[in-house]
Amino acid sequence: MKLEEFNQLSKAVASKELEKCCGASKWVNLLVEKRPFLSIEELKMASDECWQQCDTKDYLEAFSHHPKIGDRSSLEQKFASTHKWASSEQSSVLDANTNIIDQLAKGNEAYEHKFGFIFIVCATGKSAEEMLDLLTQRLTNAPEKEIQIAAAEQQKITHIRINKLLE
Repeated sequence: MKLEEFNQLSKAVASKELEKCCGASKWVNLLVEKRPFLSIEELKMASDECWQQCDTKDYLEAFSHHPKIGDRSSLEQKFASTHKWASSEQSSVLDANTNIIDQLAKGNEAYEHKFGFIFIVCATGKSAEEMLDLLTQRLTNAPEKEIQIAAAEQQKITHIRINKLLE
């Protein structure tokens, strides 16, 4: 859809579209009220401003809208509305060998156990091995630091998905 079309959507429909970019209700509600936007860049700047108003509860809500890296079944079932986007973002993982996928699954489990949320990384352009390395490195972080890193990764993902929404 074009930006002009997005600006004309009803609040409910625009909210559903924005939810595909970031699943935090507070972010969606704040951003939909800022319409109309003159450019995609203006929309992304407003997105960042709204994200800065969010807190840990909102981050966790956004994270819950993502499949685990490499989890094919959750990509296809639970995340049907963003399946195509998430699949392309994680394409290198979906093509990785079984050993790497198994290591990612174990790492995801350890990460979720330690932090209480799934591993969030902007997967676009990263190989499965790179994501496994990042996961391993980030497992050493303190929870307070990790939530901030994950929130920053969500912000990158949101920008990519805004571009996809408004191509």
